[in-house]
Amino acid sequence: MFNRTVLPNGIRIITESKPYSKVVSVGIWLNVGSRDEHDLNSGSAHFVEHMLFKGTEKRSAQEIAREFDVLGGSANAFTTRENTCLHATVRDSNLPVLVDLFTDLLANSVFAEEEIERERQVILQEIHMVEDMPEDHIHDLFAALLWGTHPLGKTILGSHEIVAAMTSGKLREYVQKYYTTDKIVVAAAGNVGHDDFVSLWQNAFDKFGQTSDPSLARSKPFLLPSSHRLYAKHLEQAHILLGTYGLSVTHEDRFGYLLLNVLLGGNMSSRLFQEIREKRGLAYSIYSYIASYSDSGYLAIYMGVDKESVNESLALIFQEISNMQNSPVSETELDNAKDFVKSGLFLSLENMETIMTRIARNELHFGRYIPLKEVLDSIDGVSCEDILRLSGSIFGGQGLTVAGLGPLEKSGIDLKL
Repeated sequence: MFNRTVLPNGIRIITESKPYSKVVSVGIWLNVGSRDEHDLNSGSAHFVEHMLFKGTEKRSAQEIAREFDVLGGSANAFTTRENTCLHATVRDSNLPVLVDLFTDLLANSVFAEEEIERERQVILQEIHMVEDMPEDHIHDLFAALLWGTHPLGKTILGSHEIVAAMTSGKLREYVQKYYTTDKIVVAAAGNVGHDDFVSLWQNAFDKFGQTSDPSLARSKPFLLPSSHRLYAKHLEQAHILLGTYGLSVTHEDRFGYLLLNVLLGGNMSSRLFQEIREKRGLAYSIYSYIASYSDSGYLAIYMGVDKESVNESLALIFQEISNMQNSPVSETELDNAKDFVKSGLFLSLENMETIMTRIARNELHFGRYIPLKEVLDSIDGVSCEDILRLSGSIFGGQGLTVAGLGPLEKSGIDLKL
C-alpha cells in the first residue's frame, strides 16, 4: 500500500508498505545534483554528499561508520547530475535508529576543515581513477561535447582545480542555497507503517530553508550542432561513444524510447550486440543506453574495439541506425523487447531498495505514485509504428556527436554519418 504525506515544512514523505518483508529500505532524495553548479563550484554536490558522513555535532566520522555497520544491511549515497541520495536497507526493528542517524547527517553535519582536507584527497583519487578507466571517462568526454558549457556537460566529480580549492565555507554556502525542504523526498519501502514513519521525521531539517530561490532555477540546455573529437591516448583499445539528443524523463513517448534503446543495443539479442559482437566478434563491449533528465536527454552507443576494427564497427552501427529509421521492426522483435522490459520490472519489485527508488523517482519527476498496471499498459501500448517514428525523430534530426579515446588518429576514422 502506498501513502504520501507533506510535512508543514514542505518535505514529502512517501512509503510503500510490504508487511511480509522483514526489512525496510529508506532513501533521502534531494533534487540537487551537479547541474545545480557553475564553473566556480563544480563538484560541490558530490563533495557535500561525501562530507555528510564525516562528522556531525554529536557524532564523529568514525562513530557514523561504526553505527552504520552495527545497523547491518547496506548503506550508501550517490550523486547524479540531478539528484543526491542517501539510502540504507536495515531490519525493520532498526528503523528508528536509522532515521535518527540520517536526520543527524543531513541537519547537523559540521564540515570540519580537517575532514574536508582528508576527503579532498579521496575525491581527487576518485577523479584520477575515472580518468584511468577509459570505459568510464569516455562518458564524461561525450557529455562535454554534447552539452557544451551547460552544467550537464560538466563532470559530477568536478575539476581538479575546484576540488583542490574547496572549503568548509563554500560547501556550507552550497547547502544553504540548494538544500531546501521543497527539494527533499523521504521514501521508504518494506515493513513500514506510514504514520509511525512520518512521526519520526516531524522535527527534521528545521534548519533548512523551505523554498528554493527562483534565481537558482535550472536552465534548459541548448541543442548544439553535432561534433566529433578524438582524444589520443596510449591504450590497447579504442573507446568510442556516439549519440544524439533524446527525450526527457517525463516525455509522453518515454516507453517507446525505452523499447527503441532495447531493440538497438540494450540487451544480448539487440541488433548492435548481435551484429558487432556475436556475428563478427569485433567487440567485447557494445551497447546503447539512454540518459534522461527533467528537461532533456540523450541516446548513446558505446563500444570498445581494436583500432583496426573501428571503421568496420562504425559502419555497422550506422547501418543499424539507418535500418531503424527506414524499416519497421517486426511484431515478434518488439514483443520480445517488451517481455525483456516487463520481466526486469517484475524481478526488480522483489527488492525493497528498488521499490523505494521507484516511488521516489516517480514523486520527484511526476509528483505522484504510478501504479504498476499503468506502466505495463504503457509498455504494451507501444507499436511498431511508434518505434519507426521515434527512430526517425531522434536519429533523423542531425548527425551524431562522436567522442573517441585511445590509439586514434583523425585521418584514420571514417565518420560519414
